[in-house]
Amino acid sequence: MSFFRLDKPVQFLKGVGPVRAEALARMGIVTARDLLYHVPRRYDDASTIRAIADLEVGTDATAVGRVRSSGVIPTRKGLRIFQAVLKDDSGMITCAWPGQPWLERKLRVGDLLLVTGPVKFFHGRQMRPREFAVLDRGEEDTADEVGGTGHVFATYPASDEVPQWVLRGLFEKNLDLLLPDVVEEEYLSADSQRTYSLRSLQASLETLHRPTSLEGVEAARRRLAYDELFFLQLVQARARYRQTIQKQGIVFARTDDLIRPLHDALPFRLTTAQARVLREIYADMGSSRRMNRLLQGDVGSGKTVVALFSMLLAVEGGYQAALMAPTELLAEQHLRSIRELVEPLGIDVYALTGQMAAPDRRATLDALREGAASLVVGTQALIQEGVEFRNLGMVVVDEQHRFGVRQRMVFGDRANPPDMLIMSATPIPRSLAMTLYGDLDLSILDEMPEGRKPIRTLLRYPSKREDVYQLVDAELEKGHQAYIVFPLVAESDKMDLRSATEAYERLSEETFAHRRVGLVHGQLSSDVKDQVMRGFLAGEIDVLVATTVIEVGIDVPNASVLVVENAERFGLSQLHQLRGRVGRGATESHCVLIAEPGEVAAERLKIFRDTSDGFAIARADLRLRGQGDLFGAQQHGRDPILRFADLSLDEGLLAEAQNRARSMVEADPDLQGEDVSLIRRLLDHRYAERLKLFSVG
Repeated sequence: MSFFRLDKPVQFLKGVGPVRAEALARMGIVTARDLLYHVPRRYDDASTIRAIADLEVGTDATAVGRVRSSGVIPTRKGLRIFQAVLKDDSGMITCAWPGQPWLERKLRVGDLLLVTGPVKFFHGRQMRPREFAVLDRGEEDTADEVGGTGHVFATYPASDEVPQWVLRGLFEKNLDLLLPDVVEEEYLSADSQRTYSLRSLQASLETLHRPTSLEGVEAARRRLAYDELFFLQLVQARARYRQTIQKQGIVFARTDDLIRPLHDALPFRLTTAQARVLREIYADMGSSRRMNRLLQGDVGSGKTVVALFSMLLAVEGGYQAALMAPTELLAEQHLRSIRELVEPLGIDVYALTGQMAAPDRRATLDALREGAASLVVGTQALIQEGVEFRNLGMVVVDEQHRFGVRQRMVFGDRANPPDMLIMSATPIPRSLAMTLYGDLDLSILDEMPEGRKPIRTLLRYPSKREDVYQLVDAELEKGHQAYIVFPLVAESDKMDLRSATEAYERLSEETFAHRRVGLVHGQLSSDVKDQVMRGFLAGEIDVLVATTVIEVGIDVPNASVLVVENAERFGLSQLHQLRGRVGRGATESHCVLIAEPGEVAAERLKIFRDTSDGFAIARADLRLRGQGDLFGAQQHGRDPILRFADLSLDEGLLAEAQNRARSMVEADPDLQGEDVSLIRRLLDHRYAERLKLFSVG
């Protein structure tokens, strides 16, 4: 393992010591590099900072001033308000923090504060800061510190143990000492920096900590964004090379003995998108390059039919094909639909799940081992010990986000690895797909089949809840079924949100007492969840009260209405997945969002109401909520995937990073060349966990 000077413990930097080092470690700052990359979370240009005398009532503003006096003011209703009078060279203003008397222990006379918030009139002008930062402790005059268009104030992520002013002091004492050590980690030559329009790493880190303009900050952020995108793509490019190019793939020969009869027997025409994606898949399967492809498509876009045609190409050549689903119910659903299509072709479809009776399981295992089973549908039971295929050529993994990286790479670790098609019904922006699944090639079904009835989406305030339930009851009266979804399993003291268990009791005993009401959520055992979902599928439950556990579920054509409570608490992509639970039958379906009033929530939910395109919704979600929520708990290591890159802005940068990483790996798969030795050292040193995850360490 290589050693770099920036690996030295933060404890030995100026102004740190053992006690403060422990506090920094709790913030994730252990080494000098960690401190150097602990960059500000926001910047305020002095040109946008208002002089206190110019702050106008009714505006939202940012100001900087010294605390001249402070104290806690009690009100008659018992509320305690912390107030501080700020002064700059133009005047003074009172800042108030209702309900935060503890700030008296944190802010003191002489502190230089940066405050942002609305200016109101209350016994004169008063600011109610949403955010504040202590820029300095002391009594100095502020005139020179606040003025000037070349001054940019940086605000760091801080903690109670390591406040803002301490971090600023650490950088003042150590930045000039650390920056020279950055040079040994500069892997981009001057020519490469010019090619990609990037600054040097040293200059970028200096700019982020000592900004002189917001434009400079953005250019510096862009360099750090490129670095993390490039190294992430490099890990994935090595995994892609190992899985698709280094391993000899099967060259499947198309005979049309099965594909043509199935195509002619379909009761519908393939969409243009399905035909395009099949051409991409067949090109992979017909080459010596092993296929490792991600198929993205909205709910109802026809991914399963594409998967079936792909599996039949393998079967035509005498190979076996398997489809792996995340749940027993979803596997059974695939089994039924595939059997219906291929049994007329004389093909038996076998099943392999964890809940099968022992004799049935043994029969399937024997058929797989002997080669009698050419098509099998199952769960993770397909990758358990003791499962042997005679001649496995093709594997389809459905709802891939329910499986980890290692699970979907199990098949690739076989001596004769099959081609892989990994399907996802969760549309995500292309930039996010490239980031999360850079080890895979990408195909997208961006067209819906003809004849699908649009789902009628409605927004309602809580005051109209009874009207919504009347709509639900009217649908039930027609013989249909309904979902009612809640954000929480049980009541919470921390959040004023409606819960599934509380609502289930009320709805089953009062509102829908004359109906059959079921409850399903993530805290139930797998057996109980399975039993409830089977009851709903069989029509034994009229109203299913649920959490997002149904987000990816089974096909219930009779379900015609979905109600989402506290819809403002869900992301747009998650709402879109929930909406996909209805609209699967021939009748008109409804999706009703019950949401608290609010300007921001209203903007998001109106986008959802007016849009049925899952990819457009995903792009809006990325723009409005940011990428953190969309990454979720992806199994790509414990650390955040991206800290500096913004996928709503950096798709072009990501494409450059991916192209460079893939070209580098194809030219030198193990990165052994002298010209890439530093890149290899940095990769091994900083990204060991991800290399291990993708089995390319």
